[in-house]
Amino acid sequence: MIKISLRKIKLSDKRYFAKWWRDKELLKLTSGRLGRISNKEVDKYFQAILENKNDYNLIIILNKKIIGHISLVKRKNNWYETQIVIGEKKYLGKGYGIKAIQSIIKKAKNLKIPKIYLEVRPTNIRAVKVYEKCGFKKSGIKKYPKNRYLSETVIMKLK
Repeated sequence: MIKISLRKIKLSDKRYFAKWWRDKELLKLTSGRLGRISNKEVDKYFQAILENKNDYNLIIILNKKIIGHISLVKRKNNWYETQIVIGEKKYLGKGYGIKAIQSIIKKAKNLKIPKIYLEVRPTNIRAVKVYEKCGFKKSGIKKYPKNRYLSETVIMKLK
């Protein structure tokens, strides 16, 4: 049985983020930014996550092993965007992402968060299938004409 738990991010987790944010294979599936991220940038991004009081940034744990990160980020009009990264690649494709997404959806319901969406790379077919299994439906395309790493995403909303 898959045992996934989520917990709030803490300072000691920065090392995982530094590793994941520098992994070119993971970046190709997410932001697409393949340039080197400096220690200063890692510190800045991670500090912003720690200090944010409006969003929910959580570590994904599998049997006491940290394997990724999932979040609910407050956006406009009571919408929250969810994002997930299974950063430890040996755990990809084993159903842990589905369990983590199901957990964050349950948490959102308990927090009375009414509307959740996500953006996914159109070429990340595996992720799209996972999101569909979790109840998300494609609702459109968002263009990013100024982003040379990620020109468009598929918008998926939880139904």
